[in-house]
Amino acid sequence: MALMTTDATDLAGQVEQAARPVLMKGNEAMAEAAIQAGCDAYFGYPITPQAELLEWMARRMPELGRVFVQAESELGAINMALGAAATGARVLVSSSSPGISLMAEAMSYMAGSEVPMVLINVMRGGPGLGSIGPSQADYFQATKGHGHGDYRVPVLAPSSIAEAVALTADAFELAERYRTPVIILADGVMGQAMEPVVPVYRTPAREPAGWELTGAVERDPRVVRSLHLRPEELEVHNHHLQAKFAEIREHEVRWAGEDLDDADIVIVAYGTSARVARTAVERAREQGLRVGIFRPITLWPFPSAELAAAALGARAVVVVEMSAGQMVEDVRLALEGRTPIFFQGRTGGMVPTPIEVVEAVVRAAALTAPHGRHPAPDGDGR
Repeated sequence: MALMTTDATDLAGQVEQAARPVLMKGNEAMAEAAIQAGCDAYFGYPITPQAELLEWMARRMPELGRVFVQAESELGAINMALGAAATGARVLVSSSSPGISLMAEAMSYMAGSEVPMVLINVMRGGPGLGSIGPSQADYFQATKGHGHGDYRVPVLAPSSIAEAVALTADAFELAERYRTPVIILADGVMGQAMEPVVPVYRTPAREPAGWELTGAVERDPRVVRSLHLRPEELEVHNHHLQAKFAEIREHEVRWAGEDLDDADIVIVAYGTSARVARTAVERAREQGLRVGIFRPITLWPFPSAELAAAALGARAVVVVEMSAGQMVEDVRLALEGRTPIFFQGRTGGMVPTPIEVVEAVVRAAALTAPHGRHPAPDGDGR
């Protein structure tokens, strides 16, 4: 899929051909986007529903003379990634929910030692082995640090395969800009669905380095580590990390909105749930309800101020998730009781339907009507 030619006429023809949509599965599209973004090495282990991503990399990476390793386990994969990323390589790892849990320790090591890496989680139902159906129940795991210690990582949530392609390049860029792991949080629907994708990709420029381990020939040695045995030293390092996280919060918030200008009811959803919500908004507006969508693209940093502004004129907010209620907690924090919040969720691999979301909107509208029953005192109409 890469454009490779030295003839200008041929190049123009290839660009025109590349601009034609290609039907791609989400897993495969993210894999190819990583390759085109300059991924030097991939490490992974098969698990549904992300196995096609690994399979795509198994074929394409050796074709390009790059590193592909199917490790003996998720533990092996993430620690190999740590070693490769410490050399300055552009590294990708992918897995699904139970496998991601096994990677928590090394993710904390990477955050602590400031090693950039991109991790794709194609979420499945849980807890435990759960099911291979789609889910969004790893929101807490991704946004609240994943592993141990005081750290956060950027979390990007695509709601279409085309957006997943764009965010894959962005993830590598953010990882290197801030020397941090970055998570792309998709769900089983996103990984398994097929959509037309225009195969035009972006290769982020490499950030100036100078920290990576490449051999200390004719220079002072460098150290990449997360171990600081002196408390005073570790506290200084932690202050440095917290300052970096504050910079990410200030500069990297992303979100999208639809039909918010006149919305009485605001639906907050991400990923596949946002796609369901979009259909629900169309049907609700056909019934005369003024409904809009607020879609976080960065789940961390969460667009709290932006949501508060978008919901300022609304009389209710409806949060839609494929979980028992996780992002809804960040929504409550963002709105601080100013707007009643209602929740509509499905679990275990079940996907909310547009009908269910419209029904949730109708309930929220009725309970917050000028002469309707008031919601619960804490502002949660669940």
